[in-house]
Order: sequence, then structure tokens, then C-alpha cells
Amino acid sequence: MGASSDVPALRRGLAVLRLLATRAGPVTAAAVARELGLPRSTTYHLLAELTAAGFVTHLPEERRYALGLASFELGSAYLRHDPLERLARPVLRALITRTGHTAHLGVLHGRETLYLLREQPPHPHPTVVTEVGVRLPAQLPASGRAVLGLLPAAQVRALFPSRESFVTRTERGPAHLPGLRRLIAADRRRGWAVEDGYVTPGFASVAAPVVDHRGHPVAAISTTFRHDCEPECGETWPELAGETLRAADELSTRIGGGPARTGGTAADR
Repeated sequence: MGASSDVPALRRGLAVLRLLATRAGPVTAAAVARELGLPRSTTYHLLAELTAAGFVTHLPEERRYALGLASFELGSAYLRHDPLERLARPVLRALITRTGHTAHLGVLHGRETLYLLREQPPHPHPTVVTEVGVRLPAQLPASGRAVLGLLPAAQVRALFPSRESFVTRTERGPAHLPGLRRLIAADRRRGWAVEDGYVTPGFASVAAPVVDHRGHPVAAISTTFRHDCEPECGETWPELAGETLRAADELSTRIGGGPARTGGTAADR
């Protein structure tokens, strides 16, 4: 009896998801109620349940709703990026206000880091290569290693099965799997990832992962700044890293996750 009585609610929830899927952008709760012929109280209850489960994302600044990460796991990776970018943009803008440096949002795409967003201070450095849409070998940028550090060891091995899997840009950075594991282990002990001239000579960056409700890394936020040091100086920039971690934790909370936890994954095996 109880199971059959839940069917209408399930059908309404699916109708909400189908409606959101057909819209080019986020919609208001009032629009959902109107187009589906639902009472407002029922609509808000459905949206709250779907948001809690990760299938819908609430965009508080816009007072609108969009499909969430759990929905996009059932579809294509491409479609998954839009609500993530919308939620990340104000977080990155707040980050550059605090630091005065360029901020990025990147995701893992195969064994590459794909940059989805870049927010810059009023006088940015024109030689930074990390434009939106640029792909880089994931083991080089701090954002890539921040994500790799929370993946299972077997997945990291599958991504980098041989020395031929490792590409360098500046003769810096890991050239084999043991070297990558050592860097990831250091990143995890420290609490954030660091790269110094691995991507562009004269620039360094710090990064922290963004995690979903399962604790799975879905992206990383990084802060990039000018830094000249030959050879590598071993600096880790804890103050900048603290601000970057704060931004990553905020975005994790926005997508229904929480602060990333370390220990027991690829870095330690």
C-alpha cells in the first residue's frame, strides 16, 4: 500500500526533472508549479527532496533551479558542466577579490584537466595559457593533481598506465607513475596541491578539490600567480592555499557536498 501510494509522488518528481531538462536555463519554482499544474507547496517539497538527493541544484543568487550533478551522471558529461559553472562563478569572483590573483575551475576529462571557468583580477597576466576550454595533462596543473589525489589508486593507474602517458611542457613535473604518486602524497599531507612552473615558466598555482555528496571529486579550484624560481624553491603558499581551500569548500557545499577528506586513496598506495 505504501509503495503504490508513492508512485504519484515519483511521477511528479520525474515530471519536474523532465521539465528542467527541456529548459535552456534554470527556472523558478513558480514556473515549475505553473507548467506542471502543481500546488506551490507540493512543488517546493519536490524540489527540496530532489535537491537533497543531488538531482536538482538550487541557485540561491538567482532563486532558480537547474538539474543537479546526480541527474547529469545519468546523461552526458558535457551537460553536467553548466550548473557547476553557474554555482562556481560567484565563488571564483569572491576568491580573486580576496587574493588579487587569477582563479580557475577545472575538471578531470580522461587524463587531462579541462578548464571550465577563469576569473581574473583587473590587471591579469596575459601569458597564462589556461583559457576556458584549454586541456592540459592532468598531472601538471595543481588543479589536476587535486582531483587525482582523491581518486582510487586503481583509477590513477588506469589513467597513467605507462611512461608514454606522461607529457611535460616545461621539463618540470612527474614523468612516471611513482613520481606522480609522490607528488600526490605530498599534496595530501599538506592539504592542497602545488605546482611551480609545470604549466607555464614563471607561474605557480595552488589548488583544492571540489567534492559531491559522496565525497567524490568533481572539480578543482586553483589560484595562479607569477612566481620565478630556478630551480623549484619548494614553496607552498599556505595563505593563498587557505583562501583557495575556502572557495573549494564553499562550492562543495553549494553542490550538496562538503569539505574534502584525505587519507586512504591513491596517494597512500
